[in-house]
Amino acid sequence: MDDLIGRIQQALRDFHLSAWLFYGFQDLDPIATRILRFEPHLLATRRWFYLIPEKGEPSKLVHRIESSILDHLPGNKEIYLEWEQLQKKVKGLLGGVSAVAMQYSENNSIPYISLVDAGTIDLVRGCGTQVVSSGDLIQRFEAVWSPHQVEQHRATALALTSIVQAAFEQAATDISSQGETDELSIQRFILDRFEKEGLLTEHPPIVAVNENSANPHYQPTEAGYSKIGSDDFLLIDLWAKSKKENSVYADITWTGLMSKQVPEKHSEVFQVVRQARDQGVDFLRGRFEENNLPQGWEVDEVVRESIRQAGYEEFFVHRTGHNLGREVHGNGVHFDNLETHDTRFVIPGIACTIEPGIYLEGEFGVRSEINVFFSQDGPEVTTPPQKEVWKLTTDS
Repeated sequence: MDDLIGRIQQALRDFHLSAWLFYGFQDLDPIATRILRFEPHLLATRRWFYLIPEKGEPSKLVHRIESSILDHLPGNKEIYLEWEQLQKKVKGLLGGVSAVAMQYSENNSIPYISLVDAGTIDLVRGCGTQVVSSGDLIQRFEAVWSPHQVEQHRATALALTSIVQAAFEQAATDISSQGETDELSIQRFILDRFEKEGLLTEHPPIVAVNENSANPHYQPTEAGYSKIGSDDFLLIDLWAKSKKENSVYADITWTGLMSKQVPEKHSEVFQVVRQARDQGVDFLRGRFEENNLPQGWEVDEVVRESIRQAGYEEFFVHRTGHNLGREVHGNGVHFDNLETHDTRFVIPGIACTIEPGIYLEGEFGVRSEINVFFSQDGPEVTTPPQKEVWKLTTDS
């Protein structure tokens, strides 16, 4: 194992935290087992604790019948058997530690990292130790990309842009030759292209026509999908990553019309969304230049205010963006002050989507989604942004 513990201790000092307390029971906390590099599918049926202080040796507390579960990690080991022993030894483990970071979020404000159960929090607090959130620590070890992952993401982002444009062209070709197509056919076209490009996804892309596009998480299924014909409006949201090990996701959304003219209302809504999207990027760049890292909720507020000023606030019904990682919704900061109040910082090395949307129920919905990687040199938009609603050309 590389200097994982040393890097965690440096992070603790950077964030002015005394210790990080990891706790596990069965599959309760996949973040803990991934950061601590547990073997996949490791059988963990008893409670364990692992304390990493900002200085000095870590400490382990494990059950007798699974006493080797933390042997791949350094530190002193204590073993318990009865539940009374567990409570006594937890108190000993925390002796002299005034506060620990855990996978906890006050008032469950950030549920993505609020993984430790309330009873265990009670146990730790009962030992006289304060519990604080490990949210920014998690980012450092779960959300920061390696240079290889950045390059892989850039390649995937360009591939997705090519695929989404090809999907609109395919829909137009099918309509021209057959009179119509449908959401499932275009979805299958995209998945076929993923396979040819060596990409994988954890869920099929969203292909939504007309009023279906006003449902942010609409999904066509064999039991229910819609036809696509001339003059129809189409929203496509697709996300994927390379099949190579440790790859990370790209995630984009485009919209288009199966006609040569874009109706005025569609164009107006798209431009409102586009302006809000771009103001999010400008805000990130401005804060970088000020050397003042923003929190996730602040990005959401800037983007949401732009849509609010245009009079569409009630139709923007989701967060501005999410973290990207090995899962499409990663474990880093989200741009959110609607569904949650995300106080994690936008730190160098992470990537997020910016994807404002306006959803007019019964009519249509517009979302424009880009990806932004936050490098040491500032925010980089890695996905070519859509500048206007896609439409048919004379050659389509």
